[in-house]
Amino acid sequence: MDHHPHPLDGGSTAPASATPTAADLELLDEIQQRVLWLATRIVDSANHDRATGDGVKVGGHQASSASLVSTMTALWFAHLDEADRVSVKPHASPVFHAIQYLLGNLDRSYLTTLRARGGLQSYPSRTKDPDPVDFSTGSVGLGPAAPLFAAATRRYVDAHFGARPASRFVALMGDAELDEGNVWEAIADDATQGLGKVMWIVDFNRQSLDRVVPGVRIAQWTAQFAAAGWHVVEVKYGRRLRAAFARPGGEALRAWIDNMPNEHYQSLFGLPEQDVRKQFLDGAPREVADFCAVIPDAELATLVTDLGGHDLGSLLEAFAECDAVTDRPSVVFAYTVKGWGLPTAGNPRNHSALLTTAQVDELRTARGLTAATEWDGLDPATPAGRLAAERARLFTRPAAPSFVAPAVPEASGVRTGKPLSTQEAFGRVLAELSRQPELAPLLVTTAPDVATSTNLAGFINRTGVFAPVERRAWNSDPVLRWAEGPTGQHIELGISEMNLFLLLGQLGLSWDLSGQPLVPVGTVYDPFVLRGLDAFIYAVYSGSRFIVAGTPSGVTLAPEGGAHQSTITPSVGLELPNSVTLEPAYAGALDWLLCDAVGQVARGEGGAHYFRLTTRPLEQSPFDAAKARLGETVLRRQVLAGAYRLVEAPVSGDAPVVRLAASGAVLPEVLAAAAELAEEGIAAHVIDVTSQDLLYAEWQRTLRSGYRTARTPDSPGALRAAFGSGRAPLVTVHDAASHSMAWLGGALGVPTVPLGVDAFGQSGTVGDLYEINSLDSGSIVNAALAALSLAE
Repeated sequence: MDHHPHPLDGGSTAPASATPTAADLELLDEIQQRVLWLATRIVDSANHDRATGDGVKVGGHQASSASLVSTMTALWFAHLDEADRVSVKPHASPVFHAIQYLLGNLDRSYLTTLRARGGLQSYPSRTKDPDPVDFSTGSVGLGPAAPLFAAATRRYVDAHFGARPASRFVALMGDAELDEGNVWEAIADDATQGLGKVMWIVDFNRQSLDRVVPGVRIAQWTAQFAAAGWHVVEVKYGRRLRAAFARPGGEALRAWIDNMPNEHYQSLFGLPEQDVRKQFLDGAPREVADFCAVIPDAELATLVTDLGGHDLGSLLEAFAECDAVTDRPSVVFAYTVKGWGLPTAGNPRNHSALLTTAQVDELRTARGLTAATEWDGLDPATPAGRLAAERARLFTRPAAPSFVAPAVPEASGVRTGKPLSTQEAFGRVLAELSRQPELAPLLVTTAPDVATSTNLAGFINRTGVFAPVERRAWNSDPVLRWAEGPTGQHIELGISEMNLFLLLGQLGLSWDLSGQPLVPVGTVYDPFVLRGLDAFIYAVYSGSRFIVAGTPSGVTLAPEGGAHQSTITPSVGLELPNSVTLEPAYAGALDWLLCDAVGQVARGEGGAHYFRLTTRPLEQSPFDAAKARLGETVLRRQVLAGAYRLVEAPVSGDAPVVRLAASGAVLPEVLAAAAELAEEGIAAHVIDVTSQDLLYAEWQRTLRSGYRTARTPDSPGALRAAFGSGRAPLVTVHDAASHSMAWLGGALGVPTVPLGVDAFGQSGTVGDLYEINSLDSGSIVNAALAALSLAE
């Protein structure tokens, strides 16, 4: 079994007071046996007791759960405190629910509902599980990183609002998660350095989904963690094996196990006791055989499979050692076996394997349980039951505190007289909001090394950059006064979009995990939203609230070429639940939308707000004209609803009418096309779609309310106000994939010609790129004529 020097061998640095007694360990072993049974039976019940009727396997992970039973028992019944926050390995969900049941945080009725409608989720979920989950997990690699960024958020909160009750941020992760690149991005970032209250525990069972991993990269991984400034602990051997190593001849035994291939070692776990000796000593040197000769079969089988990750005492020593290291994060490699305590232990194909009914019956009987008592908790009259009751009091979470939301103005009052890009307007509005006395302390910005190029400089100059300790500013640039210290309100990240969304996600959960609401705002180059998409999805699935600006976007970033031009991000934003995507063209509309988004986050409403912005300066007079025509109150309401009529074309007699709908930077070309069509006697109404996401959501709500009550759906109010009720055909124009706004034709029930970008871009001027992709005014005119012909 591949080996790396073991810090616990030869003595631990854990405080003596943390050393558990033999009686403590015996009690914890009794509890972990009940946890193992319940976790196994939860999965078994889902697959054998519940008829699904659809022929689809329910599934579950009995073996992957079993490997963490010892670790999780040690944590919840002997180590964690009330304020600690834990991320649980996805496949250990049944173990987590079993523990929550024994602690009284989960009703017994849920134990038979794994993966059922309204029941226990496949993987721990903050928003869907009935028991208290700190961090959602499921997408491997993100669960471990979340507590790391939650700890960074707590450090920020403590520095700005006073110290909260001390929390440890713990992650339980599978060893295969170390294959995910985002894990290494997270530990390397400057924003996560020095977090002494973080502990990752790696379930080091050395198996993947399909096989026992033939080679283990433990030396590489521990070196990488150490190089990133982490404290590294390996819990490889249990106390029985370590005691054996200390006896004469024990070093040869240790060397034999250290050098044993993983496949050989894992094969010992599925054997009867009397067969372990032969398998273990196959090819062993004489001194090892001699050492083992005096050990009875039953004792030898227990001894040579004594892994540290299943030795409760060794685990608690390692946790105490990590607690003692307060200047950096810690990682514990707990050597385990997948399927520990089950007949499938060590089987290379046990990842999703289910115990047979006969095996479950045998396990039940071995635990002294019957069909009538199998779901029982711990008897409160026994030492185990009393310990569970004592620990349960620690994990009774108080109700979430109520917060008084700060006043947020409807508009910042930013000046919009000259041509202005939405990216520049975004930075100006944010800087103005930082002058609001109630709101300003809650604002926190972050960016992956693009703060200045996405126009956050004004905010940073006012508030500074966050650092745990004061850092001298050597830069004399008057444009960017980069003062760093504990009072700063901008968190600068390295170039990792995954880290951006992981941090935004945890900043947006600070009201729960750190007892302090924040208004997080992030910026990122829009093409690279997709690099962080997994973490973006993870954040909104977890119920986080934040604002992110993707800028610059589309082929409007013309000289940069195809590698930096985003075309599918609007579709991603439109389809992402718990978020709203906004793409205003004019600074006044952006001002209203951004202030509204800030207000929602500050009040604890909604989810994420994704602004898609550009660097192209636009004349602001068309928006001012619409405000004069509609009035500020009406226009603001329509902008916030998702669309308004920018140009109301005069219609005379039976003149043909067409509607031109567009978002963002293409509005000047659309206005030019409308003017050209007017010269040809065609009335072209121009609709500025500030958020197709909001429009789509209202359309769907209206449809559902109709077909679910078997009545004709009404036309959504926002669509009706902006587009009118006529049958005029439609042209959609978007600096994005042409299909992204094509749905509007279906919503309005009219012939539609969608224009957009359906190929990778190239370098050139904005005019060049618009012409290539049929976004120029001439192409829009031709599309309008085509739409009219379709309507004939």
